[in-house]
Amino acid sequence: MSREIEVKFRVSDLPKLARALRAAGFRLVTRRTHELNTLYDLPGEVLRARKQLLRLRKYGSSWKLTHKSGNKTGRHSSRVELETGVDDGKKMDAILRGLGYAPSFRYEKFRAEWTDKKGQVVVDETPIGTFCEIEGPPRWIDATATKLGASREDYITKNYATLFSDWKKETKSSAEEMTFKAVGKRHS
Repeated sequence: MSREIEVKFRVSDLPKLARALRAAGFRLVTRRTHELNTLYDLPGEVLRARKQLLRLRKYGSSWKLTHKSGNKTGRHSSRVELETGVDDGKKMDAILRGLGYAPSFRYEKFRAEWTDKKGQVVVDETPIGTFCEIEGPPRWIDATATKLGASREDYITKNYATLFSDWKKETKSSAEEMTFKAVGKRHS
């Protein structure tokens, strides 16, 4: 089983972040690509109560099914992550629904992926702001964050569903999902 170790931080200047990534030896692996995520749960939010996540993701034209569990949060978020490719996302959705799962939350973003071959940095442009996510070994995460101008005080270990919930409370938004249409943000 693979363990995902990561942090996020807010990005206020996207061109400045891209310059910092290049200066730190990162190369762009995947250009800005649309991503739509659907989280599934059983009636009564069984998975959520267990601090687990079941996600069907469409990234560009490819699909992935992911299960995350064992949330351990210190300075970095650390969870067990099982992920597999899916040929047909609509059929996978039908299978999940047939097993009693139902969509519980949808969120979208535009993601660009960068690497220095030691870890991965992704830049997520979401309806509630732009975030940089650094994933890899803990010491590498901290060193990379410093190179990108982020300090430990900037670290965010919350997932997007929690960030959206926080954003709704702050803005008093009635949006039910973190999509550009629901939030009323334009994207290009």
